[in-house]
Amino acid sequence: MPNIVLFSGSSNHDLSQKVAERLGLDLGKVVTKKFSNQETCVEIGESVRGEDVYIVQSGCGEVNDNLMELLIMINACKIASALRVTPVIPCFPYARQDKKDKGFFDIAVDNLYAEPAVLQWIKGNIPEWKNCIIVSPDAGGAKRVTSIADHLNVEFALIHKERKNSEVESMALVGDVKNRIAILLDDLADTCDIVCLAANKLISAGAIKVYAILTHGIFSGPAISRINSSPFEAVVVTNTIPQEDKMKLCPKIQVIDISMILAEAIRRTHNGESVSYLFRHVPM
Repeated sequence: MPNIVLFSGSSNHDLSQKVAERLGLDLGKVVTKKFSNQETCVEIGESVRGEDVYIVQSGCGEVNDNLMELLIMINACKIASALRVTPVIPCFPYARQDKKDKGFFDIAVDNLYAEPAVLQWIKGNIPEWKNCIIVSPDAGGAKRVTSIADHLNVEFALIHKERKNSEVESMALVGDVKNRIAILLDDLADTCDIVCLAANKLISAGAIKVYAILTHGIFSGPAISRINSSPFEAVVVTNTIPQEDKMKLCPKIQVIDISMILAEAIRRTHNGESVSYLFRHVPM
């Protein structure tokens, strides 16, 4: 594609490389480093004058450093007379903070969804998926699980948590999982305490197997040891966050590649096409 440059931040270079390959591009030359006082330095190694620039940087790892690196890269490209600069943020940082539902951005934003890739993974990796039930580990995920369940034409269930002093005191399952394959669905995996408790609840309620599909795999603190000790068949996350090191420690972790979704979003944005197609389809 002419007049387009794709840069990678330092947070997830492997994903950026996959996106570049799908677009038939080479990643743009950029050097990132730290000064002795720990300030971030970014040097753009090629001309971006008049170009449509895209920067892939995920909100993971050293989140604040990576966010600052992204902002400096955007500024460097704008100063170098780029026609347009678009950040591609596979895992959006600070999204868990309280905010209003609308009016959060004052620039054009496309929110991409992992749902089509999740549906594809379920059909391709769980042979008995027609006998599955989609489960939300809390009431807040009801909309998410009902959408997946509707597309698969299967039932869904919810887990209601009762807390005491911020700790989960009890869990109540709303729905029948007996003799079913239960698929827990959530937006991210952090310490994994709730999903592991939910997995035990589902097994005790008669589920044959339990899977978890969790869009962003943070896996902080004791998450890995909890998953290794859990009854999960697999814990599936996307590659919005690098998972190679975690997969070595936990064979239950599997990854869905979403580089094709990001690449197609970039192509469509560059060509002025609608991005809404990606809300229901996985590009090949």
